[in-house]
Amino acid sequence: MNEASKLAQVIREIKRYRLDILGVSECRWTGSGRQVSHDGSTILYSGHENTHIHGVALVISKQKANTLLEWEPISDTTMKARFNSKHFKLTIILCYAPTNESDKEDKEDWYEQLQQAVAKVPQHGMLLIIGDMNAKVGSDNSNCERAMGKHGCGVMNDNGERLVDYCLNNNYVIGGTIFAHRDIDKLTWKSPDGRTSNQIDHIIINGKWRRSLQDVRVCRGADIYSDI
Repeated sequence: MNEASKLAQVIREIKRYRLDILGVSECRWTGSGRQVSHDGSTILYSGHENTHIHGVALVISKQKANTLLEWEPISDTTMKARFNSKHFKLTIILCYAPTNESDKEDKEDWYEQLQQAVAKVPQHGMLLIIGDMNAKVGSDNSNCERAMGKHGCGVMNDNGERLVDYCLNNNYVIGGTIFAHRDIDKLTWKSPDGRTSNQIDHIIINGKWRRSLQDVRVCRGADIYSDI
């Protein structure tokens, strides 16, 4: 979103798809803060202090902004927000994980940071971990049925193994793998040359709330110059 008019495009697509909360990975804004857009949407962001790299942001509709209880900018790849509702409280952790080619130490440090953020979340509420996890979990869920269904895409890579292991250890479920859709409605990333596509962005929910997740699918028509 670090270009003129990009935020306006995002807001327009939020309205078109009637979204209440949108997570943006790699927004490339610097610093951290909270601002209100021209239409009353609230934007929370957490980025690098002085370089336009990484960055995550949550865009919350005007109608739901008053449900925000608290939020925390954790780093330029992670932030946390907590929302109120009639029956439970919802915590969203928005992420931008290291790429599959990143150093092992960087990946381990990132998951440690994520675990520290999760440790502060009350156990009785709903938790969603969302964002660009840069992880291909594949379609084979043998021996990891608690963490994923049979409707993933492709073949698991190293980041996918790390994500599945993390979910197994914490009793989380990878939502995009439990709903039967065409691959085109599950793929979230397309290579610059357009030759390959993968499912690397995920919505993860704590296991006790698995049945509350009604659907996970890609909005392929969104016009915000994203990865797909």
